[in-house]
Amino acid sequence: MSAELNTVKKALAAANLAEVEVIEKQGALVLEGQVKNWQQYLEAGYAAAGQDFRGVVNDLEVEGLENFKQQCESSPEDFSLERYSFDVVVIGGGVIGCAIARELTRYNVKVALLEKESDLARHTSGRNNGMIHSTMAVKLGTKKYLYNLRGNRMYRKVAEELGFDLKWPGSFAMLDKNWQLLLGPYARRIASKKGVQGFRVLSKGKVKELEPNAWEEQTGSFYMPETGVVDPYQVTIAYAENAMQNGTTIYLNTKVLGFEKDNNRITAVRTNRGTLQAGVIINAAGIWADHVAEMAGDRFYTIHPRKGVIAILDKKTGSSQSYILGRAQLSSEAKTKGGGLVPLLDGNILAGPTADEVPGREDYSTETHELQHILDHHLVLNKTLQQSDIITYFAGTRACTFEEDFIIEISEYVENLVHAAGIQSPGLASAPAIAVDVRDMAAEILKNKMDLKENPDFNPKRKLAPQPVRLSLKERNCLIENRPSYGQIVCRCELVSEGEIVDAIHAPLPARTLDAVKRRARAGMGRCQGGFCTPAVINILARETGRQVTEICKHEPGSVLITDRTRRKGCEQSAH
Repeated sequence: MSAELNTVKKALAAANLAEVEVIEKQGALVLEGQVKNWQQYLEAGYAAAGQDFRGVVNDLEVEGLENFKQQCESSPEDFSLERYSFDVVVIGGGVIGCAIARELTRYNVKVALLEKESDLARHTSGRNNGMIHSTMAVKLGTKKYLYNLRGNRMYRKVAEELGFDLKWPGSFAMLDKNWQLLLGPYARRIASKKGVQGFRVLSKGKVKELEPNAWEEQTGSFYMPETGVVDPYQVTIAYAENAMQNGTTIYLNTKVLGFEKDNNRITAVRTNRGTLQAGVIINAAGIWADHVAEMAGDRFYTIHPRKGVIAILDKKTGSSQSYILGRAQLSSEAKTKGGGLVPLLDGNILAGPTADEVPGREDYSTETHELQHILDHHLVLNKTLQQSDIITYFAGTRACTFEEDFIIEISEYVENLVHAAGIQSPGLASAPAIAVDVRDMAAEILKNKMDLKENPDFNPKRKLAPQPVRLSLKERNCLIENRPSYGQIVCRCELVSEGEIVDAIHAPLPARTLDAVKRRARAGMGRCQGGFCTPAVINILARETGRQVTEICKHEPGSVLITDRTRRKGCEQSAH
């Protein structure tokens, strides 16, 4: 037994998990056996991490839990994609997968992106707080740190090219003990080592001067001006649309079922819509990345979900806060940055997220204790906020490995597979940099099989539909004169016009569900959460797509909102 393996056995014994079996496979540690509860499952995984192995594969069974590790298998539903061939297939339609697809179109390669859901960013990429983190809370020497640092500094250019909104309010990591201000010189040194520009230590009085409504119990703050805010869903869509404009094909409702291989090389990707031929496969499958890795024959890590609940506050709260407010996290070893209050681009304030380890990879339930945590730990950071300001809340899961670091590398055992996995916070901030490196890894593989050249027609600028909110009154009136639908307000809370909804439905990546329209055009995002505009949006969707209102879904296929008509004539007109 190697010294490293013996160290892991001792760590497991110290955690009262001596019965767990440990073996080495393909350079990774594999844990086998059974434990009594989810906490023991996690303790075993973390006890095995940090040694000189590729990663930790946690195959422990948990009493009372079934099928928490694997995605449900299914058979092909049709063969519409049979025999299609691509130079690169990207698996996963989150911000990482879409950014990679866009970067790949800089070359003369044929790219496909496969997403199992009915829209992009349905999981982690659409269920986070939109922060572009500074590197202050990230451990030096990790891939998280390297990609966070590069990605943060790439965002201005990317936002300009792709046309999504980006602001840099900066963040206050507030202290709650007077003695913690003595850590100021140490914190400055750490900030300098980590390349955090503009870092300052603020007194209690200075915090109150800059942010009058800040937490009454704060004793000062660390200030990071490099912290930004984006709409993560809009960033994902922007990357995807520019990728499509440069030649990428995106297939929604397309689930990977397995691979065909020739020795240590993948030759084809089996999906529920047929089998695609593939030259290089990029595994950017988020919370299911280890499952994809296993199907490909190179699983050396386990994804375990960390759930976070987030509350969205009414727009009226937006004027009460200018900076991102959080509590200081004094250890970069912590598994969460703690959450806080984030002033969003559209005027709302977002509170959260929480952080709880859960077995369900797509467990988006919300419970009373999670909301209470937001009230007790986050909402109090702005003294003007009340529980009644919350208009909705939601949950998301982060794709964590037991090493708590990103996995960005060419597979050691499958010659044309690239892993982009284990990407939790600060994954959004890191996305531009990750995409560039994965592109280069794919290019390295492709050069052995084809004459790889730069794409002379690549256009980094995304084509944008008219955005009334960005126009002057004169420009907006001109727009309405040419297309009156821009003057027909459908969503009164967010002042979204029919024209904007129609644009979303006919965009390069068209919105075909109620939630897709909501996320692209913000119809239904306001205080009433679609209570008034939903019937009108359903009718617009039906009209523009040639479907019946009974065929319009909320999100995935089958999630219809209307099952039948109660009146046969005139219902379309009355809904407007």
